[in-house]
Amino acid sequence: MLRSVNPYTGQTLKTFEEMSEDEVDRAVAAAHERFASWRCVPSPERARLLQRAAGLCRERRDDLARFMALEMGKRVVEGRKEIDLCARIFDYYAENGERFLRPQLIPSPAGDGMLFNQPLGVIFGIEPWNYPFYQIVRFAAPTLMAGNVVLLKHATSVQQCAAAAAELFHDAGFPPGAYTNLVASARLASRVIDDDRVQGVSFTGSDDAGARVAERAGKNVKKTVLELGGSDPFIVLEDADMDLTVERAVFGRMNNMGQSCVASKRFILLEKVSEEFVERFREKLAALKMGDPQDESTGVAPVSSAQAAAQLKDQVDRSVAAGARLILGGNRPVPEGAFFEPTILTDVKKGMPAYDEELFGPVAAVIVVPNEARAIEVANDTIYGLGGSVYTRNLERGRRVAEQIEAAMVYINHPAYTYEDMPFGGIKKSGYGRETGELGIQEFVNKKLVRAVR
Repeated sequence: MLRSVNPYTGQTLKTFEEMSEDEVDRAVAAAHERFASWRCVPSPERARLLQRAAGLCRERRDDLARFMALEMGKRVVEGRKEIDLCARIFDYYAENGERFLRPQLIPSPAGDGMLFNQPLGVIFGIEPWNYPFYQIVRFAAPTLMAGNVVLLKHATSVQQCAAAAAELFHDAGFPPGAYTNLVASARLASRVIDDDRVQGVSFTGSDDAGARVAERAGKNVKKTVLELGGSDPFIVLEDADMDLTVERAVFGRMNNMGQSCVASKRFILLEKVSEEFVERFREKLAALKMGDPQDESTGVAPVSSAQAAAQLKDQVDRSVAAGARLILGGNRPVPEGAFFEPTILTDVKKGMPAYDEELFGPVAAVIVVPNEARAIEVANDTIYGLGGSVYTRNLERGRRVAEQIEAAMVYINHPAYTYEDMPFGGIKKSGYGRETGELGIQEFVNKKLVRAVR
């Protein structure tokens, strides 16, 4: 039995009966059967269905945002923005998908080649709870537009969101089997990966779970895309615009209550500006109002679960015991809810949980360095390589620093973020492959060469 629990109240909202192995097998069979006809649907028709889905996102925006507030504690103001992004992703692939997949001529004196982009078949998506609709759409929209069909296993804690997403695809006109929601826990995921009718797997989640998915898929010789954890550096150089930098720091750490792989987590400050930044950052975080995520004025909502709050508390306490200094927060103020206070740790050093581990919540780790070279060194001293950001008035300097950061996405004067037209993904233990942008539709296609040799 899968349980949907409100992290604000701790109350169970709804329970869901998990599918049986036979039901999962029938879902895979139906998707495989649908692929035979779906791959032949003209691109303009697939695009029309994506545009319908975009329209439904906009029509149901408030309802879908409310589902997220109830199931994982997302503030409704952020939930609406998430649904807006989903609509833009649908529209983006509807408008550009056919062009992205056009055959490519490869000239050669011995005979020209043509490179075709053809769908692979049934693609299995395993998605997390932190962005319950965006995670689905950024995977499913390009995958469907490319002519593949989708099986989707969502996080067990957001089954109401999963059902609402499945309903949206159905109401948009996608035929049965093109998009299938699997009400299943992790134990059934391996069964799906093992099925020979499934041709690829996209996973978003922790690096430990991603390694297990990749191992299983590798044994079955199946393509995977992994979007895993992150510990993004937020580098503040001495010439940064401090008003802008502090504003972006609050967004980078507190957006989605810090529960984002690409959230700003390690704040690497040059000594000349460290005191000013920390004090202004502390004042901004301390002023945020804690409350119900459905209240428009709430600045601090609960994290996803009591377990998540307990893990943050443990990481903070272990860091303090190892010598970090707590200058804000660090506690769980409401026992019955999954709240965790906005928290700042300074004097953070290598070997502490706040330095080495991913802090998946509203906890900022501050590391002060003497110069730009040391800032880059600290930024790269992590097992992760997802995103990062650099703050400076000198854009050329910002680009130079950004080029030296070992990450897949580095932004100047803004935390790393996601856009429908830009590639999103990581390196090192943050995973591999890309989602969104043109690269996102290229992951699950067969790059078939057809050539007549003279």
